[in-house]
Amino acid sequence: MHSFHKVTSKMKLKHYATLASASFVSTAFAAQVQSLPGGPQVNGIDFQQPVTSIAFDQRSLNYMVMLICLAIGLLVFGAMFYSAIKFRKSKGAVPAKFHESTVVEIIWTVIPLLIVIGMVIPATKVVLAQEDVAHSFLTVKVTGYQWKWGYDYLDGPGKGISFYSTLTTPMAEIYGKEPKTNHYLLQVDHPLVVPVNEKVRIMTTAADVLHGWYVPAFGVQMDAIPGETRETWFKVDKPGTYYGQCAQICGKGHAFMPIVVKVLPLDQYQAWVKSTEATLKKNGGNYPPSGADS
Repeated sequence: MHSFHKVTSKMKLKHYATLASASFVSTAFAAQVQSLPGGPQVNGIDFQQPVTSIAFDQRSLNYMVMLICLAIGLLVFGAMFYSAIKFRKSKGAVPAKFHESTVVEIIWTVIPLLIVIGMVIPATKVVLAQEDVAHSFLTVKVTGYQWKWGYDYLDGPGKGISFYSTLTTPMAEIYGKEPKTNHYLLQVDHPLVVPVNEKVRIMTTAADVLHGWYVPAFGVQMDAIPGETRETWFKVDKPGTYYGQCAQICGKGHAFMPIVVKVLPLDQYQAWVKSTEATLKKNGGNYPPSGADS
């Protein structure tokens, strides 16, 4: 029995030591990593900074619903605690006796209905806006593969441009042989390039399994389904580079197919189109890949 307690104590000590070391490593790693503009934020607990009207509306809706829930919670639990304290038996409170109340039943039916309507109306407006792909400046077909993205410019400036976007994070970082950078698993050889302040229509599909094209700062998430084409849009109001990832579990390489979107002023976008068209012509219509080495 004595030896059993010694073994148990050693196991507990080893367990606590493991937790302490894991906590130290995670803290040290967090201290090295910094927020990535247009991408993940250190200690982020809110939506990413919106750069489209849809993303801004989504965040506003979230705040509105959370405030309504908070108000309901304070009201309900406040009434419960007040009643429990004010009308407790020790103070001689005598409960009222009644079978039903038509007025009360109407009140607790109508008020929640009005609250739901108050949330549904603005939410419906945002959903309808998300579906409106008319009058797009640019149309890009996005195809999900295991494990990369394919981009085909179908309409607008850049029509005919086609390329793959593949992870370029060094394998040494992935296998822990080198320190991880802020762009860990968010680096690609060829990002999607679009102009600022122009409506971009996205058509998603997949060549193998279910994928999900998701860029948080745009407020855009659309499944890419084999044999189907779905569509959405975005209009970015601020130049920069924005990051996302596949939002559907698509196999062992799911974590290795990031989304990078480079948003340029219109003149710079037009210059990129000319340069890319020249590169494709030079290489026989192929955009040379430079992805991860394995």
